[in-house]
Amino acid sequence: MESEPPDLDYYIQLSLLLISTPGIFLFIALLIFLLVCSALISGSEVAYFSLGPNDIKDLKEEKAKKSELILKLKEKPQELLATILVANNFINIAIVILTDYLLRNVFSDGTFDRWAAYLESQIGIFSVDTFIHIISFLLTILLVTFLLVLFGEVTPKIYANVNKMGFAKTMSRPLTILSKALSPISGFMVKSTNRIEDRLTRKQSSQAETKEELDKAIELTVSQEDSTEEEADILKGIIKFNDVAVKQIMKSRVDVLALDIESDYDTIMKTVKESGYSRLPVIQEDFDNIVGILYIKDLIDHSNEPSNYNWQQHIRNNVLYIPEAKKINDLMKLFQQKRMHMGVVVDEYGGGAGIVTLEDVMEEVLGEITDEFDEQESADYIKINDHNYIFEGKTMLNDVCKIIGVESEEFDKVRGDADSLAGIVLELVGQIPKIDQEMEFDRFKFKIISASKKRVEKIKITLEDIVDEED
Repeated sequence: MESEPPDLDYYIQLSLLLISTPGIFLFIALLIFLLVCSALISGSEVAYFSLGPNDIKDLKEEKAKKSELILKLKEKPQELLATILVANNFINIAIVILTDYLLRNVFSDGTFDRWAAYLESQIGIFSVDTFIHIISFLLTILLVTFLLVLFGEVTPKIYANVNKMGFAKTMSRPLTILSKALSPISGFMVKSTNRIEDRLTRKQSSQAETKEELDKAIELTVSQEDSTEEEADILKGIIKFNDVAVKQIMKSRVDVLALDIESDYDTIMKTVKESGYSRLPVIQEDFDNIVGILYIKDLIDHSNEPSNYNWQQHIRNNVLYIPEAKKINDLMKLFQQKRMHMGVVVDEYGGGAGIVTLEDVMEEVLGEITDEFDEQESADYIKINDHNYIFEGKTMLNDVCKIIGVESEEFDKVRGDADSLAGIVLELVGQIPKIDQEMEFDRFKFKIISASKKRVEKIKITLEDIVDEED
């Protein structure tokens, strides 16, 4: 005989049982209280760690008790984060245990058995015992997960992000109390984290020191032997070969010469002759839509064709797309595997960022490679004297450092995501600067020579420490 599903009378009796059991109501109230606590603790993480410099300034000016508590908590961000995480985990564990207890007491011993027997009779895939475990899992785990994610994580964090100052003030006293109560645990976590961080930092610093030592050894060897400065630069380039990203050596999309697929053959031939390049990307409308690469050697036998010649048939659509963050040592291997000399660099959104060639990679080791078609270096920069230079804003930072004779690591504090000289200036001022505007960073002084509404065009660099030495 097949088992029947629970009827309406069963649920009525269950409701009466809940109403007549004060202990159940107490545990339900406690569960709701814990969910509220979880929400407040989770929201505190967003509220406190999204307070900006202006918010901190306002809190200092208020001189209120809650503002002082917030500032005191912000003085030790690691301990604050550890307190929030520990408290939140304790509360979530308590919610899981309490939910499991409530489910076991709300439903009678035979409830899951009847449900499992009914499912087994209707579906028949699993045994009754298996269905009992599935029902228990779904009610206990998924229900708790849903409650914690919705009411204990997502909702409070969204609210705290909108009303961070009010949320921070509300939780200033509770977090102060919790930080003192949980200080042994949070202190242990902070110390453990600092130890791991110190080991990683020492490892990175030792690697950096090793590279510096190798650079010094190369310079010493060059000074003792009758070697050239170019050989030393090649050895240094080999050492740094694994650390250079494609974004640092690529030619930006604004400087790339590309062919429009809609152009007639006369226009294409004129562009090819003037450029002197052996390969050119072909685009449709803009650089984000590259349809292929045109190899100039494929047009040699068709130099006398009419203007309406179908040159598009020679476009090769096997384009090699390369992420900006790819290291050039991996790019070199990829070029070798694919037997290709050019790749299209794409950003994180899939848009065209520029192109990179095998020549660009080799120049990082061998130095500048020029031929009869390359423009002279004076087109990219002007050397006024040993400590004053004028560069195009689009010049890559790596190239600037090579020309003025400094390490690119000197700009690491301010470079952010910038890879060009104009990008460094924008990181320093936060907006398009005006002509003749000056700014300083460490021993470098920048002056804007020309700029438009959209970009910085020319920049003068002065190496101030050299000036002081000469004076």
